[in-house]
Amino acid sequence: MTDKDTKTVEDTAVDTRPTKIMYVAEATAHGGRDGYVTSQDGQIDLRVAMPPELGGDGNGTNPEQLFAAGYSSCFHNALILVGNREGYDLTGSTVAAKVGIGPNKHRGYGLAVALSVSLPVLDAGLAAKLVDAAHEICPYSNATRGNIDVTILLG
Repeated sequence: MTDKDTKTVEDTAVDTRPTKIMYVAEATAHGGRDGYVTSQDGQIDLRVAMPPELGGDGNGTNPEQLFAAGYSSCFHNALILVGNREGYDLTGSTVAAKVGIGPNKHRGYGLAVALSVSLPVLDAGLAAKLVDAAHEICPYSNATRGNIDVTILLG
């Protein structure tokens, strides 16, 4: 086997990078986890605070809550998209996200995500098929794949 025959992870991984940027969100943090965050368009202007579990007063939102909100809404939209493509109305469906943070083995911190998907009008097999398809196209899923643990619970 020559060097040309050797495949790396990069060679076999699916490339999920965008081919065209269609929208750019911009936000600025002031004061880290004990300050505030704003978005360029003024839609976000929030106090952020460390949660009590991490030694803070909890008098504000935190990056994990914002990530959970973003991931759950993005994944839900991907789910609705694949459902519509297959001809299913997913009215009444929901996606909830739990984002955990804790120390990692490298003297830093890591995240873990649990998504809870509710598709009350579909049978379990079809629901699982749509969830798998949504997980393949969701930008948050593509960004986190291989980087953090993401568990999807269907109920």
